[in-house]
Amino acid sequence: MSKLALLKVSRRFGDVAAVLDVTLDLAAGEFLSLLGPSGCGKTTTLRMIAGFVPPSTGRIEMDGRTISEPGAVLLPEKRRMSMIFQNYALWPNMTVAENVAFGLEVRKLARAEIERRVDRMLDVVRLRDMKDRYPSTLSGGQQQRVALARAIVVEPEVLLLDEPLSNLDTGLREEMRTEIRRLHDAFRITTVYVTHDQGEAMVASDRIAVMNEGRIEQVDTPQLLYARPANRFVASFVGRTNFLTGRKQGGTVAFDGFAIAAALLERPDEGAPLVYSLRPPSIELRLDPGSGSGVRIEAEIASRAYLGEYWDYQARPVGGGLTLRLAAPPRTAVEVGRRVWLEIDPAAMVRVE
Repeated sequence: MSKLALLKVSRRFGDVAAVLDVTLDLAAGEFLSLLGPSGCGKTTTLRMIAGFVPPSTGRIEMDGRTISEPGAVLLPEKRRMSMIFQNYALWPNMTVAENVAFGLEVRKLARAEIERRVDRMLDVVRLRDMKDRYPSTLSGGQQQRVALARAIVVEPEVLLLDEPLSNLDTGLREEMRTEIRRLHDAFRITTVYVTHDQGEAMVASDRIAVMNEGRIEQVDTPQLLYARPANRFVASFVGRTNFLTGRKQGGTVAFDGFAIAAALLERPDEGAPLVYSLRPPSIELRLDPGSGSGVRIEAEIASRAYLGEYWDYQARPVGGGLTLRLAAPPRTAVEVGRRVWLEIDPAAMVRVE
């Protein structure tokens, strides 16, 4: 039995369809991210799971029991869920320990039990020595840890997070996305995480549901979303990619400036146009033709940008107008205008519609 299930759930606001026929199935202890651009319906979906917004159609189940359907919504406080918002919603007049204890006090636990749980939780989030400080004296990352501790200490069956790292700078976001995954591994709470940041979703999630215009485009592991995108939208939203449009000519597929044997490509005979996604790391930059198992293309460096961990190059195949984006190690510094060879593995080219 699923821990949490959404069955053909839709939500309309007047004539606007915010969510359309969303079906999801979460196992107990799974971490699932809803990933997509602003306005795609991910936060509305989360709010329906939380019970703040009723579905227009479909139903939501928890442990096989319906908790939301049109006209019948179980109150949020009765769902055994915790939710973390973008602004953390900490009580400014309460200490760290008092903030974490708040949900336990509402549940009227014994004082000794509250203190035991709070101290244990603060140890887990590494804030024990700050228990008597107030939120205004904490950094953004520390405040986020307090919000996580407060949500987890009540031992919810489902944890909901709505863009929890959007107010942090880049360094803190990277630190906290790893922290969120560490806490998930420690407690194994079924988690739904809303974000527009693919890096957060890739680091933290067991699976990711990519949303677009109210619909789910693909649900998969981070690795499969990146390597095997289901369509053009997923390929472009999850990571960087090159889109190559080709035309089958006998036993080859002709692209702009080069050709590849049709037998080496995925589904070269199924309709037109033939559009393939090719990730930048799947293109190897060579200074001479060399030898290898991939397809080698002579090209010219059109532009470059040094990003510290790698060079971001754009190269144009000789005789074509297409520009391919590729990544190369920092030591591979090639001047703009230089002729190079690109080695492509056709197996890394994914047919997209």
